[in-house]
Amino acid sequence: MSPAEVTTAARVELAIGGMTCASCAARVERKLNKVGGVTATVNYATEKAQVSYPGTLSVDDLRAVVEAAGYSARLPEPEARDEARPLRHRLLVSAVLTVPLIVVAMVPAWQFTAWPWVALVLAAPVVTWGAWPFHRAAAANLRHGAATMDTLISLGVVASVTWSLYQLLVGMAGHGLYFEVAAAVTTFILAGRHFETRSKRRAGAALRALMDLGAKDVTVLRDGEEHLVPIANLQVGDVFVARPGEKIATDGVVAEGGSAVDTSMLTGESVPVEVGPGDAVTGATVNVGGRLLVRATRVGADTRLAQMARLVEAAQNGKAEVQRLADRVSAVFVPAVVFAALATLVGWLATGGTTDAAFTAAVAVLIIACPCALGLATPTGLLVGTGRGAQLGILIKGPEVLESTRRVDTVVLDKTGTVTTGRMALVEGDGEVLRLAGAVEAASEHPIAHAITDAARERFGALPAVTAFRSTAGLGVTGVVEGREVTVGRAAFVGGELAEAEGATAVGVAWDGEVRGRLVVADTIKPTSARAVAELRALGLTPVLLTGDNAGAARAIAAEAGIGEVVAEVLPEEKVAVVKRLQAEGRVVAMVGDGVNDAAALAQADLGLAMGTGTDAAIEASDLTLVRGDLRVAADAIRLARRTLATIKGNLFWAFAYNVAALPLAALGLLNPMIAGAAMACSSAFVVSNSLRLRRFR
Repeated sequence: MSPAEVTTAARVELAIGGMTCASCAARVERKLNKVGGVTATVNYATEKAQVSYPGTLSVDDLRAVVEAAGYSARLPEPEARDEARPLRHRLLVSAVLTVPLIVVAMVPAWQFTAWPWVALVLAAPVVTWGAWPFHRAAAANLRHGAATMDTLISLGVVASVTWSLYQLLVGMAGHGLYFEVAAAVTTFILAGRHFETRSKRRAGAALRALMDLGAKDVTVLRDGEEHLVPIANLQVGDVFVARPGEKIATDGVVAEGGSAVDTSMLTGESVPVEVGPGDAVTGATVNVGGRLLVRATRVGADTRLAQMARLVEAAQNGKAEVQRLADRVSAVFVPAVVFAALATLVGWLATGGTTDAAFTAAVAVLIIACPCALGLATPTGLLVGTGRGAQLGILIKGPEVLESTRRVDTVVLDKTGTVTTGRMALVEGDGEVLRLAGAVEAASEHPIAHAITDAARERFGALPAVTAFRSTAGLGVTGVVEGREVTVGRAAFVGGELAEAEGATAVGVAWDGEVRGRLVVADTIKPTSARAVAELRALGLTPVLLTGDNAGAARAIAAEAGIGEVVAEVLPEEKVAVVKRLQAEGRVVAMVGDGVNDAAALAQADLGLAMGTGTDAAIEASDLTLVRGDLRVAADAIRLARRTLATIKGNLFWAFAYNVAALPLAALGLLNPMIAGAAMACSSAFVVSNSLRLRRFR
């Protein structure tokens, strides 16, 4: 593919080939960022570069920069083959040849006269063909004046073999042959690479599973007939069929039918959601009930699933501040280690050490110091943490979000749609008053009318018909039901006094000229909100309720949810000012909201959490998106983000501590190079397996 030059800043994702360690990624990133107008981030774990470039450049120019650095670059394609297979083959052959070498080396009594030559024959394929990826990468880096982890491995292996050959050929076979060391180091590091490759795939499995969730084909209704077409051919406005057990092909609105929809793969919610005509449904969820006809509203890259996948991938390709420090260390680490190895060799010889001891210590320094674990510490933690979040309906936008969650001490909760259902419901009233009021209100479109009618139908079933219906805007409605003229509305409209309802709306009901009773409706709290507030408090956060509602209604909801601090009667544009005021008091503020009017406040907050049931504007402005409309997920999101950050910091500590502790031991001759190779592979294995523990987050 050779894209035409663009005239404005553009973004592209490139798959980078040939990277073997963190310093490779740092080198590619450095080379790209040296080009005028280019901003690039290279991730070693995902083996991808996110590049922003000006219109004066093309993708081919970016490729040329990467290739000039000694690596390959291409536009990502679906994986056609198992990348780990050649590595696995190389590892198995090397292991079969290395095991007898190590066993005989450990038992001197088994070493017959011609053993040194047999050792050479066994080791030769391992240190040449087995270690070829390291030698090839080291040579490529040398041509470009760079040094990476492969340089250290290649140097260690070549030095061991060269010294051993010299000893063998000049007839000093008894003075330290290192064939088994060279072979063992190669095999251990191949094993580490193989484990690392498999683990990186497992770490990214959640994102791949998310990408694969969507339906591949869809049954579309055209001219009254059903046609099975590829999902790519579906267009906005098409009506398609979702049969029981099938995936809903794309985001849409139910046109006909009723069913229950399993949304667990997108939201983590195990209870199916009931849907009917007019209800929105999301692509990739499963229809578990009746047959549905759905009108497509979003297709392809615009769907909720595609948006989720983009958010997760962007987060996985980013870098936390802690990783940038690790990158800087990796860039200077390799040359420093080569210098340390030479210094070790000279130091031993200068202080009267034997050549064997000096050489062994120098090789051990080269091998033990590889900064592989350092390069994996952050990317694997991010891969697993963000992937697990996607499975639970929590989308983390980027690694910098993790740092924010650690510092947050106040959480501002928008009331309507976040703490409450956002729908009016009857909280007081029954009997004949409710039955007749429900019958009259059935002809009205007002939210209060819907609440009364829904409650009446739930209590009495079918309601009597209404005639002579009249609606007076802002006051109430009148109609004739079963021969009686029924009036429902404000006190002045029904002609009587009504007791006020704290935090709710009282509606009078009268017939035959006399007030017969009152009904009370209110925006009701979600059943999970009180528990969610308790969980947020347990995380050390102070909840604040923010709403445009009157103070009475706000206090009633806050008391029910267990929130002590209330800011009421706030206009949408004033929400930002409230967040700024809290920040000015020294608080670090998280904001949870779901509406267009929350978007600016979400962006202003130190940490913005958008309910995924809300608007695209709110989701775009947030740092974390909660796919499910359940406030408990906010607490889960903060716990997961904090756990991911703690895992990354643990990984980095281990990687740094391992190198700092191991280098002096190797230099003092206290580490055999063979043990050093195994320890280095174990270091990477520890970091990756520690990250994989995040998959068990509940």
